[in-house]
Amino acid sequence: MDLFGDHWANYEQRIMDDWNARVGLDDIGIIAGDISWAMRMEETQKDFEFLSKLNGKKIIIRGNHDYWWKSITKIRETIAPFNAFALQNDSVKIGDTVFCGTRGWRVPERRQTQTADDKKIFDREVIRLELSLQDAAKKGDKIIVIMHYPPFNCMRDDSAFTALLEKYKVTACVYGHLHGKNCRDELLTIKNGIKYYLTSCDLVGCKLVEVK
Repeated sequence: MDLFGDHWANYEQRIMDDWNARVGLDDIGIIAGDISWAMRMEETQKDFEFLSKLNGKKIIIRGNHDYWWKSITKIRETIAPFNAFALQNDSVKIGDTVFCGTRGWRVPERRQTQTADDKKIFDREVIRLELSLQDAAKKGDKIIVIMHYPPFNCMRDDSAFTALLEKYKVTACVYGHLHGKNCRDELLTIKNGIKYYLTSCDLVGCKLVEVK
């Protein structure tokens, strides 16, 4: 990632130092996608070695660059020894909190029409989000949703994603994907009673964001 600017310099060590200074063995860390540049599962070894060195319980979800993410069974078997859990169309309960979510997709901006391909992926991700929320609702009522894409457009308009979060009375939503100086980078948005946390590494200085 340091190819994208000086603000990414030494980012891996910065992430690890901040994480392990603040996260205890019983704490929970969320990684909202884009975990590895690998194209195949066999190429992810160094990235999972990095994951294994992070304290606490880790919950991961697929990002748009995680092309290696194929078999969820194999992923879960691989990361289980690292005290980590991968979400896909389901949820996990830790303590009194249930975590669920999906990758998501681009929410159209105002006066923008989705292409047929975008609409197909968008609609599929909406279905996946509801499947995970349905599973979460069976386990508890304190729900945190993890997505890679933001669940709204740059104007924070309502979307099919935000409608589902409100339907299931979600406590908070953690997302990433947005990078660079030109994106709308409010790190915390409160919309209809739900807290939305933007956690892209470059926007938070490679430091953890506490979800309250």
